Amino acid sequence: MKPVVALVGRPNVGKSTLFNRITRSKKALVDDFPGVTRDRHYSDAVWNDVDFTIVDTGGFLLSDDDSFAVEIKEHVEMAIMEADIIVFVLDGRTGISPFDRDLADRLRKSLKPVFYIVNKIESKRQEHEILEFYSLGIEKFYPVSAEHGIGMAPFLDDLVKSFPEVESDMVMENPDEICIAVAGRPNVGKSSLINRLFGEKRVVVSDVPGTTRDSVDLVVVHNGKRFRLIDTAGIRRKGKVKEKIEKFSILKSLKSLDNCDVALILIDADDGITDQDITIAGYAHDRGCGALFLLNKWDLLPAEKKNEKKFMEELKIKSKFLSYAPALTISALTGLRVHKIFPVVQSIYDEFSHRINTGLLNRIIEDAVFRSEPSLHKGKRLKFYYATQVSVRPPTVVCFVNYPSAVHFSYKRYLVNQIREMAELGKTPIRLYFRERTGKIDFSSRAVKTGWYAEKKEKKTLKRKKERKEQSRRKRFRDNTGKI
Repeated sequence: MKPVVALVGRPNVGKSTLFNRITRSKKALVDDFPGVTRDRHYSDAVWNDVDFTIVDTGGFLLSDDDSFAVEIKEHVEMAIMEADIIVFVLDGRTGISPFDRDLADRLRKSLKPVFYIVNKIESKRQEHEILEFYSLGIEKFYPVSAEHGIGMAPFLDDLVKSFPEVESDMVMENPDEICIAVAGRPNVGKSSLINRLFGEKRVVVSDVPGTTRDSVDLVVVHNGKRFRLIDTAGIRRKGKVKEKIEKFSILKSLKSLDNCDVALILIDADDGITDQDITIAGYAHDRGCGALFLLNKWDLLPAEKKNEKKFMEELKIKSKFLSYAPALTISALTGLRVHKIFPVVQSIYDEFSHRINTGLLNRIIEDAVFRSEPSLHKGKRLKFYYATQVSVRPPTVVCFVNYPSAVHFSYKRYLVNQIREMAELGKTPIRLYFRERTGKIDFSSRAVKTGWYAEKKEKKTLKRKKERKEQSRRKRFRDNTGKI
């Protein structure tokens, strides 16, 4: 029910910079060359205690040689139709363009309120440059500098005053939502899958690798549950990434994995399971989010290659660290088995948010240790005192033992598998940490040697130096006077 404000304009006039300024974030990628933004980006903003939604769009009417011109124009048209108020962004440095006149005529036909701002006006002497914009037949402009924040306050004051009043009982708080990030190599079908899940053409789709540059957030309601979909840029091998804008795109993709609950790892079934697919799966594993493998473009495989059992076995062998992650064969283009994604994601999220009863958890650990005791540490038996779950998403367990550093990683893996099996958490990552129960120090731990123990040793050394210095001073005084 929030008012929707759409930012429109030709390429490289500063729409994304203005979007970041209004939302007080860095959600939109910004660069000097035109055409960086291709999809519609939505974000919430607040000014004078008034909430509204701001939409960033791609540059309107790109040159004919741009393969994305038609797609971007369609998205701008959709944003204009959805918006309550339109902000037309003009470039104060380059002046009026024929594209500006075309877009101004288009906005007049929309019959919606339009605010005209002339961007990149950073000093008083530049304000005379806006005079030529009156030839567009517009009465009022707002000279601003989105990069430096100059002139933003008067513009935003007038903008929020023009919002239609919304009844307070009509405003609904967003319930808990499940955040899903779609990750994978370039051109594996991430944007096509997003459009299929969203139910309409929402992001730009092309056969050209690297079409998606920014992370796009979409909200979908399925069976009464809210899902936030994040379309990310394709992640290539580090050695192949040369352009600065692609590096920033990949960083935003990795940040999306940090913030998501479940990662959909898309794999091109026609190309097979590559090393880069497993690397991307490793990124999701390292960040502790749930994971679901999707073998896309299954419809393109010839009949003799459609061996699902073989694909699953190969995937299981190559991604042993994600053995808990389920997998589906789908086709984003035809919709094959796409309807199964949300139910599987919901089941993953339920386990991802599950809290194990402390009594059950301790019985699981006790039974696991009884059936397979850990190896001795310097001739002493490892003792497991008790365990407790300290957090969820993912389930995180702390186990108190007498020698934390002596627990071998293989035994840790054994305990995690026991927890996963007995607590019926077969689709979520589980984190297990070991801590010492008492105040005793395990001097075999490198962390202790380089941390607390080193600090304590340094304090003792300084104390001894101070005592020796004082003794030397007293000795010199006694030698000179014959008495203390």
